Order: sequence, then structure tokens, then C-alpha cells
Amino acid sequence: MDIEYLREYCLALDRVVEKTPFGKFSPKFDSVLVFYICGHMFCMFDIDRFTGVTVKGEPERIARLHETRSSCSAHRTMNARYWIELRFGGDIPDSEILEMIRRSYDIVKTKYSRNREK
Repeated sequence: MDIEYLREYCLALDRVVEKTPFGKFSPKFDSVLVFYICGHMFCMFDIDRFTGVTVKGEPERIARLHETRSSCSAHRTMNARYWIELRFGGDIPDSEILEMIRRSYDIVKTKYSRNREK
């Protein structure tokens, strides 16, 4: 996976904003690039150590990936029930990683678009 391609892919989704919000907690997190829809995170990766991407997902799908794939893990700081880290170059093809990013975007957009309509 190419870092610029992944960044452009995320930014091509409707109304996506990118930020590096975690540096305020510690300088070592300055390099974490986060993508937002409706003011909420749906995807993140470290631009200095570009080894994988973290996305939001449905608990059932996350559990299934942990059971069937070796190149995924729980993110070290995110809720493992809803977030999964997908490592590049393993047994998850790039096309499936892109599909997971798109699904993460759809999950967050659907949830928070409804909240804004109320």
C-alpha cells in the first residue's frame, strides 16, 4: 500500500477532513494522521511508521477477522470491539483494506449524520 494513494483515497470520500490531533498528548503521536467524517474518526495511520491502518468496524466482522487473519490486531488505545488495526503486506489484500476503510467511513457517516438531523 502506498501512503499517498491511501491518503488520497480517504480524502476523496465526501466531506472528509484530515488532522493530526494526538500530538497535544505526546510528541510521539504527532505523526498519527486521522481522517474524520461528521467530526468523528473513521481511519488513522502513522505517517512515520506506515505499517498499517486502523479502522472502525462492526464487532462481528472484527471478531471474524481476528479468527481468520493473522495480519490484524487490536489497536493499542482504541476500543478493540469497534476498532481494528490492519497491517499491510499480510494476509489481507489491499483491496480488502480499502473496502474496510470505506465501510468504516459509511458506519461513522451514517451514525453521525442521523444525529445531526435530530
